Amino acid sequence: MIAKERKIPIKILMLEALLRRLPKDHPRLPEFEEELTKRWAGYRGELSLDYYLNFLPEDRYFIYHDLHLANGPLHFQMDTFILSANYALILEVKNFFGTINFEPTFNQFIRTANDKEEGFPNPLAQVRRQRTQLMHWMNDNNLHHIPIEYLVVISNPSTIIKPPNGKSDISRRILHSPNILEKINDFEKMYSNEKLSPKELRKLNRLLLKSHTPSEPQPFKIPKKELITGVQCPNCSLFSMERYKRNWHCPHCTHQSKDAHVQAIQDYFLLINPTITNKEFRDFLHLPSRHAASKMLSSMNLPFSGEKKGRIYYRPQLDFKNEIASSAHKMR
Repeated sequence: MIAKERKIPIKILMLEALLRRLPKDHPRLPEFEEELTKRWAGYRGELSLDYYLNFLPEDRYFIYHDLHLANGPLHFQMDTFILSANYALILEVKNFFGTINFEPTFNQFIRTANDKEEGFPNPLAQVRRQRTQLMHWMNDNNLHHIPIEYLVVISNPSTIIKPPNGKSDISRRILHSPNILEKINDFEKMYSNEKLSPKELRKLNRLLLKSHTPSEPQPFKIPKKELITGVQCPNCSLFSMERYKRNWHCPHCTHQSKDAHVQAIQDYFLLINPTITNKEFRDFLHLPSRHAASKMLSSMNLPFSGEKKGRIYYRPQLDFKNEIASSAHKMR
C-alpha cells in the first residue's frame, strides 16, 4: 500500500511562484526557467516509476515517497522506500537521458547527449550513503535485523547505460523503470524469511510516518523589491486585479474571481515568509481594506497566533497549497 504519497516537490512550487513574480527582463529568469524544467523532468521520472510500483500487491508492501528521516544531527531523504516483512529497499530515481558511462577513477557518471559530455555525482554512492544512514536509524530503533537493499532507477527508457568492464555491481544496482518488478521479485526469492510480524510491520510503518521530518527548502536570494506584487488575473495573467464587492475584478479583460487571492498568499508563503500579518497581506495584494483582508485571511483557515492587530497567520505545515485552496473554496 502507499503509506506516503508522492506530491509535487515544494521546490517546484517555489520556482513556479518565482517565475510568476519576476519581471520578464529579470537577468536570472533563464536560470530559474532551466532549473524548473530539470526539476519537472525529475519529478515526472519519479511518477513513471510509480506506475510500475502500483502492480505490487498492497498487502505485502508499504511504499513511501520522498521520505525524510533524521540520523542524529544529520538528515537524509529517499526518493522511494519500500518496506516488506522480509526486507527493505531504497530506490534512487534519476532522469538521465542520452548515454551514461560510469567512470571509476573519479567515481562519477558521465552523460553523453547531443555530442556533449557532462559529469554527474555517482548516484550509487548517493544511495549507499542513504542505506548507511538508514541502517543507523534502524539500529537506533532496535531494528538492526532487517536487510536493506538499494537500487538506482533510470526513469528514461531510452537512456543507454554502459557499465565498465568488471564492475558487476553497476549492472546489478542500476536498471530502467520497467525492470523494477523483476528485480523486486529477485529480492523476494533472496529474502524468503520474514523478519517482521504483521503487528511489527504496522508498528514500523507508524514509526516511519511519525519520524518523517521534511527539511525547509532554502529561499531564493531575490530581494523582495524585485518581485511583482498584486493579485494575478487567472484569465489574462496581468497583476492588475482589484477588490470590489467581495470579488476580484480585472480592469484589462473584465474577468472576475472570488478567490484569486489564494494564489497570491501561496506565492507570499513560498517566496517571502512562512508567516503573514494583515498589513503584509494588504501590502502584497494591494488591498486597501483591513476588514476585507481580515475576512479573506480567516476564510483560508490558516493557523494563527495573537489577537486583533497583533494576529500573525502561519503557512500550513502539510500540503498547504491544497489546504488553502480547499478552505477558500468551502467559503464560497
